[in-house]
Amino acid sequence: MNFETFLNSVSKIKNLNLPGESSQFKMSPPFRRQLMDENREKMNHAKKAGVLALFYPNQNIETKLILILRKTYKGVHSAQVGFPGGKLEDNDPDLAYTALRETEEEVGVMRDTVEIIKPLTQLYIPPSNFTVAPFLGVTQHTPTFIKQEDEVEDLIEVSLLDFMDDRNTKNVKVMTSYNVELEVPAFELNGHIIWGATAMMMSELKDLLKITL
Repeated sequence: MNFETFLNSVSKIKNLNLPGESSQFKMSPPFRRQLMDENREKMNHAKKAGVLALFYPNQNIETKLILILRKTYKGVHSAQVGFPGGKLEDNDPDLAYTALRETEEEVGVMRDTVEIIKPLTQLYIPPSNFTVAPFLGVTQHTPTFIKQEDEVEDLIEVSLLDFMDDRNTKNVKVMTSYNVELEVPAFELNGHIIWGATAMMMSELKDLLKITL
């Protein structure tokens, strides 16, 4: 989709109600509700993080979404695909700032070139005890991405058309952080499988975009 067409449509999102958990749960692993019930107390003291769903024009003025493949490390999100973003730091005034700061650090997009269109529904992630605040943002410039070498393995530039195509959602078998193999709903984009919390946030984003595109 042409980026100017996308911008005209996405501006209407500011005044829309969020689809919320009902949309997120379309891409939820089967054990999600049980984990939520088991972690109600921990949720009250969860760490905070902000992530950014950033859309931008490529050189051909086509609309793209940037995702990152995280490095392999000893942690629950090792080698997973997600939005750029990270933990709320003491000096961050709010989670939108966190998402912008971390995006600049991880993929090199300057925060002052990004417009936050709308905050999306926050999501609790039991394995890492984080509550994540996702934000929908746009930059009108074609970015020159610079990945953060110590945290980011690869940058994944997804076309809007591929993201919105229902044929790119499917059920796959994955090994969870609880060392159990399960069949889960997932997005398959640019040869990568995206499931769990990121897929749930993407599901709400997709449903929101469907209203205006």
